[in-house]
Amino acid sequence: MKTKLLFISMAFMAFSFQAFAQPANDNFSGASPITPAADGACSTPFTLPFSTDGTTDSGVQGSCRASGLDQFFTWTATALGLNFFSQNPGNPGIVVFNSTGTIEIACTNTFATETIGGWDIGDNLVIQIYDFEGTGLSDVAFCLEATNNAPLPTPVTFSSSSSGSSGSYRLACVDMNGDNLDDLVSISSTNVNIREQTVGGFTTKNIPTTAANYEPSWSLAAADYNKDGYTDLLYGAGNGVTFMRSNSTGTAFTEVSGPQDVFSQRSNFVDINQDGHLDAFVCHDVAPNVYYMNDGSGNLTFNQGGLGDYSSGGNYGSIWIDYDNDRDLDLFIAKCGGETARRTNQMHTNDGSGNYSENAAAIGLADPMQTWSSAWGDFDNDGDMDVFVGASSGSHKLMRNDGGTFVDISAGTGVDLLSLTSTETVTYDFDNDGNLDLVSGGNMLFGDGNMNFTVHTGVFPGAGAYGDVNNDGYIDAFNSSNIYTNNKETNNNWIKIHTVGTTSNIDAIGARVEIYTDSGIQIRDVKSGDGFRYMSSMNTHFGIGTDPSISHIIVYWPNSDCETFLNPAINQAFNAVEGSGLSCDTLGVDDETIGLDLTLSPNPAKDLLNITTKTPLDDDAIYTIFDINGRQVISTKLETQTINVSSLSSGNYILRIISSENIITQKFIKQ
Repeated sequence: MKTKLLFISMAFMAFSFQAFAQPANDNFSGASPITPAADGACSTPFTLPFSTDGTTDSGVQGSCRASGLDQFFTWTATALGLNFFSQNPGNPGIVVFNSTGTIEIACTNTFATETIGGWDIGDNLVIQIYDFEGTGLSDVAFCLEATNNAPLPTPVTFSSSSSGSSGSYRLACVDMNGDNLDDLVSISSTNVNIREQTVGGFTTKNIPTTAANYEPSWSLAAADYNKDGYTDLLYGAGNGVTFMRSNSTGTAFTEVSGPQDVFSQRSNFVDINQDGHLDAFVCHDVAPNVYYMNDGSGNLTFNQGGLGDYSSGGNYGSIWIDYDNDRDLDLFIAKCGGETARRTNQMHTNDGSGNYSENAAAIGLADPMQTWSSAWGDFDNDGDMDVFVGASSGSHKLMRNDGGTFVDISAGTGVDLLSLTSTETVTYDFDNDGNLDLVSGGNMLFGDGNMNFTVHTGVFPGAGAYGDVNNDGYIDAFNSSNIYTNNKETNNNWIKIHTVGTTSNIDAIGARVEIYTDSGIQIRDVKSGDGFRYMSSMNTHFGIGTDPSISHIIVYWPNSDCETFLNPAINQAFNAVEGSGLSCDTLGVDDETIGLDLTLSPNPAKDLLNITTKTPLDDDAIYTIFDINGRQVISTKLETQTINVSSLSSGNYILRIISSENIITQKFIKQ
């Protein structure tokens, strides 16, 4: 350790700390005291002479940015937060640890102007001031102010550790070997590196491949498209597409590449024509989109045209979801770049027979904003899919689904407070409270179940893949060389559902999964490929907060009838195998009434169906209408005692109402 001497002039600096004749604060154990300025009182930046005082790289790494030269300071918190302003020279970042360095409490990237918090007044803390990773010697300047206007702590925190992965493209957190545990997948031209999840850790499997014609420089998708029990991969490159098809033992891949020049963006596996076999779809940046149809034996045929045909492309973020609750997948494309028409988002609505029509304008989604990805989920738990459209430049948008049309409700929901943009957006329930959250780049937005979000910036160092890397029921992150394990402070209940198709594709991609608890209904769509580049878990994850049980699961399979699974155990995984459940006629589509008496009039009904109950319904009651085959045709919040059924075809239907802990069903006839 080299001897250093640091002089601070209190007349000019907004800090004070104890100086030592031979300071040792370029490592954690030698941290020296620092006193932040009062809130708003830092007028002159504080400078650390890294270039001349012998400061070294301690090797201590926070989770926001890789660090180089650094120094450490102690502070007994006099306020709940710190305003940090990175200044020239150096543009440093900050990491705040507990006194022993075992817990990272908060951090910022370099070049940051940010308020951080997460501690209590009186806590003994250690502050790391670091410059960006590298060998260059530069002084660093910053302001630091104590403030009680600190951001609320995140409901859950994450601990960083090495992933042990190797490869040029560390892109996926997905089950590769059929054991339903999320593995870490990294790709090189001639190797697939898999960190297979085991009880308590990972084992490494390297599967050599022939040289891939195209590497996943733009996106990676995964699914078992040849239906052999092992996951296959799609590499989306800037000049073509490569498939790595697994063998029947999961020990080798066959490389399959076409001659077509495809500037790949987001890629997906999906059953486009609903024949029970997984096809592949790839967004094309400079031409109409392309897709590969599966003949049922795992052979894929290239197609172009019909699913996003703008001549110069502009197609970035494809995602397949059932936005209109008609039990088939629709295609939303987030678009970017060029003239207005080229960058206007598209929705391709499925008519149930594998025919698609573009109708974004009619449903309120034809927006020319600049976006690379969107996150679809039921953010208000009313039974239909809403969407957060993440801006790559400009403002993010939160669109509420009102019966198949969308309304921009961004203002005042919290998403309007996130000024940081990103190309990557996904949604999971990270705190398991029963309400979906969002990740936009490295920033998190925690939802309250009523379309309101609390923004927390810099939670992760950037975008990544998401899944449950330690099988504890909480969602973690895989980012580059690190995993970020959820510390699960909320201790909420949960369930993970593994959907296994038999008549449908083996991953059951395209299935709608619903769970029913005391708090109501939650829904998910099973999909391969969301966000922009990464591949996240295909397991269907639900948090259920403090609800003690799940009354039943309903799965709408892509290629067979709806099934229900009664009273599944919570806080563990549940295997939902197509054909093993009870018919949905068993629950919710008969004359049984639980907890309430219901009268429908007129019955038969032509346009309007009036609802009368002896017990008043809750304000957040949800109604669902099924056809006589158990297929859900409408599901949304019950706003009044009258339902408009004029859009239904003539025939027999079943109405189900969920109000608080009560489930009530009744048949009716539509004239």
